[in-house]
Amino acid sequence: MTTKALERKLGELFSFKNGRGFGKDEWAATGLPIIRIQNLNSPEALFNHFSGEYSLDILVERGDLLFSWSGTVGSSFGPHIWDREPGLLNQHIFKISIRAEVEPRYAYFALKQITAAIEEAVSGAVGLVHITKEKLTAFTIPVPPLSEQRRIVGILDEAFEGLATAKANAEKNLQNARALFESHLNAVFTQRGDGWVETTLGEMATFRNGINFTKSSRGQSVKIVGVKDFQKHFWAPMEGLDTVTTEGTLPDSDTLKEGDLLFVRSNGNMELIGRSILVGPIVDKVTHSGFTIRARFSRSGVLPKYVCRFLKSNTARRKMIDSGIGTNIKSLNQTTLSVLVVPVPPVAEQTRIAVQFETIEAETQGLESIYQCKLAALDELKKSLLHRAFSGEL
Repeated sequence: MTTKALERKLGELFSFKNGRGFGKDEWAATGLPIIRIQNLNSPEALFNHFSGEYSLDILVERGDLLFSWSGTVGSSFGPHIWDREPGLLNQHIFKISIRAEVEPRYAYFALKQITAAIEEAVSGAVGLVHITKEKLTAFTIPVPPLSEQRRIVGILDEAFEGLATAKANAEKNLQNARALFESHLNAVFTQRGDGWVETTLGEMATFRNGINFTKSSRGQSVKIVGVKDFQKHFWAPMEGLDTVTTEGTLPDSDTLKEGDLLFVRSNGNMELIGRSILVGPIVDKVTHSGFTIRARFSRSGVLPKYVCRFLKSNTARRKMIDSGIGTNIKSLNQTTLSVLVVPVPPVAEQTRIAVQFETIEAETQGLESIYQCKLAALDELKKSLLHRAFSGEL
């Protein structure tokens, strides 16, 4: 911009129409799709449909400008240009009508800049972020002549297209790094050499479910490993564990020891059951929650690090996930774990495999860190471009 453009409030430039709250009893198999936040997040997200009467002001058509005022930082929260079939707007999303002489894509980029400012203000927040209509309409944007708006949009479109390609490449490289590690992990346990035998987990270990407790429990305070501590770790994290109060004194049989294996026993997400982590050195008394199962090795000639690697392979994970029982909450039990077949090579080979995986995992994590940094840098570059565009610096 050669001269500073006049700042105008969003409420003067646009009108914001909130979507309708469709109840589950209104969902239908046919009719117009209901556009929910998940449909803004992912093109693969399934639609619910509505076949009744509706107001035209919630009808969304291709090219309409939307703003999700309650969503996830970095994904659903903020502006979206609808590029699919017509649908009906669900609540928590505004449909934006442009009142003044503002190019639609200029409006979109201006709202992206405002979104970045909002997200900066709530940096570190967990869960959904939201903004009220009153606060949103109070934001201002510069409104230069249409010719200048089109020039800025042209620059940003070209730059964002290049950034999108770079981001897609970085994400693909990140996926490839992870897939390479998984492929090697699975190959090791399918291409077996001399001296390998098959045995069950129940023949090499004993099992115990974790403890249950309530807020009213009165007993011993102790650190506990819960489902949230598993994530994709190999070693059980001993830092930052929750502390709970048990019912009475915690027996030694419920405490963890170095070399124990822990499994996610029960979870609403079926894909999480059977996740495993290995317990390393322990300083304080630590137990594990009732949503987990502990395996303690009782047989010599078996390295816990080796077994844990096998249990993280796709083959073992699939068997545990598929064995989950229950309708809403899927559960894994000790019986299923005890019959899980584990390929076991000689101890020297177990050691070699365990060390090899530690090396490959470290290299993979190094690559992942590089690609994660690239993705973060690309996001920062987007924010920088938007800031320059709406500060008169492009």
